[in-house]
Amino acid sequence: MFIGGKWVDAISGKRTEIRNPANGELLTTVAEGDKEDVELAVRAARKAFEEGPWPKMKPNERARLILKLADLIEENAEELAHLDTLDYGQPVSLTTGFAAAAADNFRYYAGWCTKVTGETIPSSTPGDIFNYTLREPIGVCAGIVPWNAPLMNAIMKVSAPLAVGNTVIVKPSEETPISLLRFAELVQEAGFPDGVVNIITGYGQTVGAALASHTDVDKIAFTGSTITGREIVRNSATNIKKVTLELGGKSAHIIFADANYEQALANAANSIFFNSGQVCFAGSRLFIEDKIYDRFLADLAEYSNNYKVGNGFDKDTVIGPLISAKQKERVLNYLDIGQSEGAEMVIGGNATEAELVNGHFVKPTVLANVNNEMRISREEIFGPVVGAMPFNDIDEVIKQANDTVYGLGGGICTTDLRKAHKVARALRTGNVWINTYNIVEPGSPFGGYKQSGLGRENGAASIDAYTEIKNVWVNLD
Repeated sequence: MFIGGKWVDAISGKRTEIRNPANGELLTTVAEGDKEDVELAVRAARKAFEEGPWPKMKPNERARLILKLADLIEENAEELAHLDTLDYGQPVSLTTGFAAAAADNFRYYAGWCTKVTGETIPSSTPGDIFNYTLREPIGVCAGIVPWNAPLMNAIMKVSAPLAVGNTVIVKPSEETPISLLRFAELVQEAGFPDGVVNIITGYGQTVGAALASHTDVDKIAFTGSTITGREIVRNSATNIKKVTLELGGKSAHIIFADANYEQALANAANSIFFNSGQVCFAGSRLFIEDKIYDRFLADLAEYSNNYKVGNGFDKDTVIGPLISAKQKERVLNYLDIGQSEGAEMVIGGNATEAELVNGHFVKPTVLANVNNEMRISREEIFGPVVGAMPFNDIDEVIKQANDTVYGLGGGICTTDLRKAHKVARALRTGNVWINTYNIVEPGSPFGGYKQSGLGRENGAASIDAYTEIKNVWVNLD
């Protein structure tokens, strides 16, 4: 682990196996941290914040270091991408894009270093009163990162807090820590002061819970399941720490009959099969206008059936493995549940080909005869599984799309922009894509309504999330 600028083993000496989800082979072992290791990491981050140069550093100097780190990520993007493909199986074309996006995210926030300002406020109080505000870093910020797109998800919890002078502790998923440990080496190479960035590996029940409940952690950001998000909120109550949560989703993707047909097919497939469906904003509920329902469903099945399922290092692979045997079992169990509820599997299911049996592969799966009350429509599956439902009325489909405890993403395919804007405004969700899907950029706020989360990451929203506002009143009389 990387704590206080040094590489250290877990105090307990425990190690965790990391296996390749494409074939089950052992990749390596990493330190298995615990509460005692969290204590060291928090102490290092607190010392770096209270006594170190980072928060006091001139904004342009902080920006230069962050830009240097971005350059190092870009220079090592191929290696970082390969580590992620080894670790969680997704096509290297996808992980390479994530590595490039990580560098861009740092560059975006490097620009914020010199642009975080306070304001002066006219005072109506009698006398000569000067009233102004300061924007100040919160302190020690912890990020708990999921196993899907681990590098990119971590950078979204590191770049903004660093830009405004915070120190950070990152806990990667116990299943995908490798690229984050390599990232720590790049932090060292860039010349960041000791303790500004700390990476601690271990399990959520121990390391994650200890970070969330630690009274010397000022802010926590988490991406993962809604169930775990509730635990984070409970644990954070120890010192009423600031919390940002990006949680589960069951996003609706609405295809109108007037849509550009080929574009809509591509969007429908991409929205659910991207990253093997292991995306919280995946378009897993597909609403198709009844005029084109049968044709569209048949064409989607044929379109998706052509996706190559396989090892992420094969240049033709589109669908990589799921993260683990447990996740594969979960997804296949939902397929059984859906069929027992009356859904029909048009294509998909378990990958039984000889070259895939040792990995955690599920084929792109399209389910028909689905309704919005089925468990497969209510619960997040987190795999390459989409349930298709017909509709014939715009108000009806809006109501159905919003009939969920989640509100993270949503898609609309139509050539009628008046209709598109009406539906986009009506959807109770944090992100809406019209005639596209899956676009996330560092300058745009990302997060969810309802049980899909608290707060937003990216854009100016992250600057707000990682700073405190201090109001100063001066009597000049």
